[in-house]
Amino acid sequence: MARKYRKLATSKDLTRLMTRYYATRKIVGKVRPLAWVTSGAPVELLAGMGVETVYPENYGALVGAQRAAVPLAQIAEERGFSPDLCSYARCHFGSVLDPKNAPQGGLPKPDLLVACNNICGTVIKWYQALAQELNVPLFLLDAPYQHGAELADHAVDYVAAQLEDMAGWITSHTGRKLNERKFHRALELSNEAVTLWREIRELCQARPSPLNAPDLFLTMAPIVVLRGSKDAVGFYRKLKEEVEERVERGEGALLEERYRLLWDNIAIWYQLFRLFSLFTEVGACFVVDTYTNAWSVSVDTTDPILGLARTYATVYINQSLQARTDLVTDLVQRFEVDGMVFHSNRSCKPYSLGQYELLDQVSARTGVPGLVIEADMCDTRFYASEPTKNRIQAFLDLLEAS
Repeated sequence: MARKYRKLATSKDLTRLMTRYYATRKIVGKVRPLAWVTSGAPVELLAGMGVETVYPENYGALVGAQRAAVPLAQIAEERGFSPDLCSYARCHFGSVLDPKNAPQGGLPKPDLLVACNNICGTVIKWYQALAQELNVPLFLLDAPYQHGAELADHAVDYVAAQLEDMAGWITSHTGRKLNERKFHRALELSNEAVTLWREIRELCQARPSPLNAPDLFLTMAPIVVLRGSKDAVGFYRKLKEEVEERVERGEGALLEERYRLLWDNIAIWYQLFRLFSLFTEVGACFVVDTYTNAWSVSVDTTDPILGLARTYATVYINQSLQARTDLVTDLVQRFEVDGMVFHSNRSCKPYSLGQYELLDQVSARTGVPGLVIEADMCDTRFYASEPTKNRIQAFLDLLEAS
């Protein structure tokens, strides 16, 4: 079958960067404190205190993409973890219990655990279980759910006070104090990488779009695990140059773009290319998504602690349904989207609850149709291939007829 998409030249740079990231974490964890952190943790503060970081969620995505999640999840399930729990949590805990059978031998053992509940409540129990299993100290950062259009000042102050406590907690366990110069440098690099990532995503407003969803899902890795580093900035500068060149030449991610789509929720990692090929074959390109958009908000450095508190308390899935509706409506309109695909993710309930109402509200505002497909981001046992293909085909027929 003829290839319908253009591969990014910078994909080789990404492979080298992420390979080096995992390899060096096994080394630096022996000479500097190493923390396992959630994807919504304020990593810039940790960088300012000389603490290296590893992200079990990113490792879960890697395990899912390699189709290695189920055996590891089953190890956790045999230990008493429910199959209804997040598959990131189950497969990661399985890798902790049986690292010899985990990709890359699992993650290097941490000295600290830092969890922020701005992404979900599961991380609280997940990290408490890790703390008990590994006998490692844990800090829980509580980010209040944002019910209104704006985060209240008292909520910002509440999170900021915890960040101050977190710095003292790290000092008490590592002896390391906050280095203001390193902290501000990490914030500068983080904001530069986030700005580049946001600009790269915005370039997908072009017709044809220079990137498709699989490109976005793969190239988001550095903005998650290397935020606040020169490596992330260097990679996104190079990626932006390539994407800008595509726009200038009028080249799209697909050889022919007929439909422009929006994706909601985490990728189905083990079906990343197989699933999207169903759309690619008919020229349907996912020009924007809500998942990678979550890492496109900068930190106000006027008062760094308050800036961190505000940014990390307002991530996408820590906001109300109304706020999400406004955001998705804006993306549909600005990126001139023809259709929406919502992944009802069995694992990520905070992301998935309310999707049907969200779809209805955005469709009512924009007139753009949508599809909901049910799956799991890592656990292949909850993916039904033929029913999913049938639903996608019916949706594509609808776009064709409209």
